[in-house]
Amino acid sequence: QGSLLYLDALGAAFPRALARRGTALLHWSPGCPRAPAGWPLPSLYCTPAPAGALPSRAAALRVQLLFALRQRALHALEAGLAAELHDALVALRAEWPQLAQELALGRLSPQPGLPEGVRVQLQALLTPDAARAAELRAECARGFEGIAMRLWPQLEVVVVRTAHGSERLYCDSLRQADCQGLPFYCPFYQAAGALLGVNLWPAEPAPRFLLCPDWAFCEFLPCPANKEPRTVLLDELWEGREYGLVVTAQPGEYRCRTGEVLRVAGFHKQCPTVEPVRRESQTLSVRGESIPEEQFCQSLCRALRMWPGARLVDYVCVESSLLGDSSGPCAPHYEVFMELQGLRDLSEGQRYKLDQCLQEDFPVYKSFRFKGSIGPLRLHLVRPGTFPRLREALGSPLPMPRVLHEEQLLRLIQGSVVS
Repeated sequence: QGSLLYLDALGAAFPRALARRGTALLHWSPGCPRAPAGWPLPSLYCTPAPAGALPSRAAALRVQLLFALRQRALHALEAGLAAELHDALVALRAEWPQLAQELALGRLSPQPGLPEGVRVQLQALLTPDAARAAELRAECARGFEGIAMRLWPQLEVVVVRTAHGSERLYCDSLRQADCQGLPFYCPFYQAAGALLGVNLWPAEPAPRFLLCPDWAFCEFLPCPANKEPRTVLLDELWEGREYGLVVTAQPGEYRCRTGEVLRVAGFHKQCPTVEPVRRESQTLSVRGESIPEEQFCQSLCRALRMWPGARLVDYVCVESSLLGDSSGPCAPHYEVFMELQGLRDLSEGQRYKLDQCLQEDFPVYKSFRFKGSIGPLRLHLVRPGTFPRLREALGSPLPMPRVLHEEQLLRLIQGSVVS
């Protein structure tokens, strides 16, 4: 039912997006050769099924990109996460000469994470295309602003399953550079492994989702919670208010708090439409100050505007408690790891701007900083390619965490620090 609602909405807004073999799928789901729920028609895709079953995320996205480049008459680019499309186009920037050679020769090069048997199987589907390879070389040599529309001039829409929370950063980056001029459509809202809502308004820039009552049993905790919180049901929601989401995904499963906070945007007939607001698990708090993910990102972007020439590629935060003894005897604090373009290093004054913005935006944080019970924020720059490797290490196609809670992931990113 959700798939049909999605296809109906997509076809009404972008009729050619449903053309046979007119969509390139850029999605990695380990051990699953087919796309997850919500991608119901294999005939839509120019992407061969084995490309999605590779054990390596990087190898899967690269192979999917190669098959997308073969098909000039694409009408839609589709990805499970905005980060997947982002990383595939980053690979295009780095590897376009080799990709062009593979198109020209009809030969898939050996790659890390690409088993030889699968490579041979995929190569059987390739045919030499010198003209398309020449077009790829010419367009990439011109630069990468608006590259998607230049490589695929019939593109109508970019479809991403998840475009809220941490994925907004990748959507914004794509809109500003590689996918200039293209609308983005986020068709589904999912949480706790359940499909909960569908976006019936593809042409609207901000996604909102119609909650579908029979997909999972949903309850809602009003925010802020009372001393004795009581959940409410769909017919008790109020427009404009925020609620924590509680889900029982399947009969016999335990109900769980998903950590998602939703805002009721309005109603479609009698059913509420919602906008995801924040993920509670991604809140920074070392002294109970509670800085939400999206508000931290706003402060970070404000500080970034004070660093001339800098463009944010990606970032992640760590609370000092995860560092253990390596954090030294200093007060609890945040550590931020980021990749920048346009700047190779930051002065101490520039680094302090982020801590200053947080103090200006969050009075409770400022109070703790003034008393010395929270130490100064520490900012680290990491080398290019760090964040795709971090997403590979996560091991599942889930939205990027902005607050790391695992020591293994922390060690990976600490090993990439350059400043």
